[in-house]
Amino acid sequence: MAAIGFHASHEQISPGQLLKDVRLAEEAGFGAAMCSDHIEPWSARQGHSGFAWSWLGAALATTSLGFGVVTAPGQRYHPAIIAHASATLASMFPGRFWMAPGSGENMNEHVTGDPWPLKETRQQRLEECVDVIRRLHAGEEVTHHGLVTVEQARIWDVPSPPPPLIAPAISVETARRAAGWADGLVTVNQPAEKLTEMLAAYRAEGGRGKAVLQIHLSWAPREEDAVAIALDQWRSNVFAPPIPWDLPTAAHFDGVSTDVGEAQVRKSVNISASLDRHVQWLGEYLDLGFDELYLHFVGQEQAPFIDAFADSVLPQLRKVPVA
Repeated sequence: MAAIGFHASHEQISPGQLLKDVRLAEEAGFGAAMCSDHIEPWSARQGHSGFAWSWLGAALATTSLGFGVVTAPGQRYHPAIIAHASATLASMFPGRFWMAPGSGENMNEHVTGDPWPLKETRQQRLEECVDVIRRLHAGEEVTHHGLVTVEQARIWDVPSPPPPLIAPAISVETARRAAGWADGLVTVNQPAEKLTEMLAAYRAEGGRGKAVLQIHLSWAPREEDAVAIALDQWRSNVFAPPIPWDLPTAAHFDGVSTDVGEAQVRKSVNISASLDRHVQWLGEYLDLGFDELYLHFVGQEQAPFIDAFADSVLPQLRKVPVA
């Protein structure tokens, strides 16, 4: 059956409250969780950004859920540090942790003071980091000189099994390229034609493993409230690349999103007061061939969403077989 997970948005919710929320989600019947890894939110209105790796240890220790994290080795994080952190979690919680290493966004990576590379350079750097991380997870002593430098690094507590490295992708091109190294694919809700093309490109190039979809959604008992939540919290997240890759701070995102309206937000967020409509949307994603869905309610108060979806959405989705 399809796995329905909860997305923990560090940029919108304080770490302590988010830990309570993910525990509530597990009690309500969500079967897994994933989180983001930022040092900067996309908007001052979101107003948070806890350290994902500290939080993941607490979340894994206090729930029985599997967890994933979307992260970016190469600039803010040295790949040996990411290998070390992920190996420790995977060693303590075998089979319950995966990570999605991506090429990053300037809003998080600029804090090092290093220049922000072009996309192709960032992609090459990511691929070097993935190779370094895999070798360290295999117990090798690694020295590597390239876009990243590693000198005689070794992980002493080697994870068994090593955590899967899932490729985050927004474009068909990135999905196709990631097929050579990834243990799976994760993306966000987009038009069905685009998602179908991404999955086909990944599989055609030999891409293995699970297909994961994160869905941005807004629900409230009244439609106008669902719209207001999405506009307040997610209007700074509606832009196509390269804008989200290259802007450096939340203030810049707030600046460019001043005039974003409901129609534009609806292209990025599934907004409806109808729980049946959300069931329909989620079922359509499963029909495309995704193995796991992670629901991201874009509001900051998660409990009403969790309770409503536990009562009226999750039971219907459990009846849907994986395509």
